Amino acid sequence: MWDFVENLWNFGTRDLNKRPKHSHRELELLEALHRLGGSARSVELAQALDVSEETVRRTIKALSKAGVLERMYGGAYLAGPRDTPSFFSRIAKHSAEKRAIATQVVERVKDGMTLFLDVGSTTAFVAEKLRDRFNLTVATNSIGVAQVLANHNANHVHLLGGEMQTDERGTFGFVAEQQCRRFAYDLAIFSTDALSVSRGFLYLNAAEANLAAVVASCSERVLVGMDHHKFEQTAPYCGFAASDVDDIVTDQLPMSGLATAIRGWGIEVHLARGGKDDVQD
Repeated sequence: MWDFVENLWNFGTRDLNKRPKHSHRELELLEALHRLGGSARSVELAQALDVSEETVRRTIKALSKAGVLERMYGGAYLAGPRDTPSFFSRIAKHSAEKRAIATQVVERVKDGMTLFLDVGSTTAFVAEKLRDRFNLTVATNSIGVAQVLANHNANHVHLLGGEMQTDERGTFGFVAEQQCRRFAYDLAIFSTDALSVSRGFLYLNAAEANLAAVVASCSERVLVGMDHHKFEQTAPYCGFAASDVDDIVTDQLPMSGLATAIRGWGIEVHLARGGKDDVQD
């Protein structure tokens, strides 16, 4: 533990003999984040430290100003000399839009449903909103989703096995794909990387694309939550077929060319409250 704290003291200081003064509470929180794998929600940190969430939030704010950790929606993650993990980079972008999308997505979830949630950043916001639902059966390959929903409101949460990809904070590969086939999903909720008129829903990660296609084949309904910045973008890997998708929830309606393609695929588009109706004919 003390090697870890020593590294945190040293990080970001030009003169290693001049260490920033951290309080006992701040050091405890940093050590708790380290134990929890480098990231955690405020509620988890409050439980680990036996303090209020408000105390955790104040401590996170102070440490964020010192450059030792980064704040994110509902929690924090450790900063360090390496590049920020891609998941945290994504969740910090367009967070207001993602939060609005998540609110609209959860309106389509009823108590007692069987769901799949992926590792997407928009899906992370959906998981937070799902804490208002009861008795869900949730299969996910996302560590964050599992942490948010497990042991809450009589939920049954299943974290898929498989190869861990730390930059995505999730599991992938043959084992994950085999395990996800054992569920009959009422609704699968995805957050893809791009939506193209010519190629449909696309991913930056091949393993994520493969898992999404398997899950979609086991689902009664498929919903994609995505902000409009992903419209008419491209990525190298195809996931599920566009015709497999039932609903898109977004913050801004697509332009005419993409809107026509979406109608042709038989997908219903739902605009999150506060979104912009910018569709053009």
